[in-house]
Amino acid sequence: MNIDMIRAAATRLDGHARRTPLLSSPFLDAIAGKPVFVKAECLQHTGSFKFRGGWSALSGLPEERRKNGVIAFSSGNHAQGVAYAAALHGVSAVIIMPADAPKLKIENTRALGAEVVLYDRATEDRDAIGARLAAERGLTLIKPYDEPLVIAGQGTTGLEIAAQAADLGVHEAEVLVCCGGGGLTSGIALALAAEAPGFKVRPCEPEGFDDVTRSLATGKIERNAELTGSLCDAIITPQPGDITFPIMAEHCGAGIVVREEEALRAMAQAFQRLKIVIEPGGAVGLAAALFHADKIDAPAVIAVATGGNVDEPVFQKALATLG
Repeated sequence: MNIDMIRAAATRLDGHARRTPLLSSPFLDAIAGKPVFVKAECLQHTGSFKFRGGWSALSGLPEERRKNGVIAFSSGNHAQGVAYAAALHGVSAVIIMPADAPKLKIENTRALGAEVVLYDRATEDRDAIGARLAAERGLTLIKPYDEPLVIAGQGTTGLEIAAQAADLGVHEAEVLVCCGGGGLTSGIALALAAEAPGFKVRPCEPEGFDDVTRSLATGKIERNAELTGSLCDAIITPQPGDITFPIMAEHCGAGIVVREEEALRAMAQAFQRLKIVIEPGGAVGLAAALFHADKIDAPAVIAVATGGNVDEPVFQKALATLG
């Protein structure tokens, strides 16, 4: 992985991905005690940053491989990103999704034209299922984070952050990224190391599923004890990726772990103050900015709102925190 791959992905994404805004509110600044900027990837195609990686991967494949179709596994956001990118390229997509994924994400993935295969994430191995179906049908597997073309696509978010922050006169900040397997986190970290060296990336995770935070602390890949049981389903992965972890170890600061209740409060604040909808996993970075400001040394903070695909009951639960 290198910055040239991210810049090449940006060229392929030009005219296809949205350049999402960098939002702010004095009310959020008051909560955090410092300027807070929110990169609203919840406004990206399919409601999350995952479209970037999906398009980057599909557009980067040789035509002879792409035309046979692709396969991916995801709790929902990568699923929709790949499904939509495949539909735009006119190729088939099979998506392996956990049976407990939000209903909205499963329905949206099917609506985008993909074949959905459900599995039990607590008892079945999605990697094994993906490898088997790929071999049986001649499909190209697009991994959700441990794939160079996907990381390159996600890294274009970092290029945009660097340019948008510079326009605002922000040259020193900590960038808080909701982190699962590390595709977005590592991509943004590589992009900012090249384009905005005054920025430090911090992975953010929900309590009980902090494999990246623990891995960075010990210097070796650590695994989560559980693979289900959090509203932050979008960023629940078994462990950091073999490709992503070394990048994060080199370029990222310590992880920040937030409580589920804090993620719900961040969702409510984002809706009330910025008028955007964020899902629990996509709000973890903002939750860290608002409620863990004591762990942030930089004069400003940029939180990536990674996705907005949330079922109505969960969103109502978040809004109830406004009292």
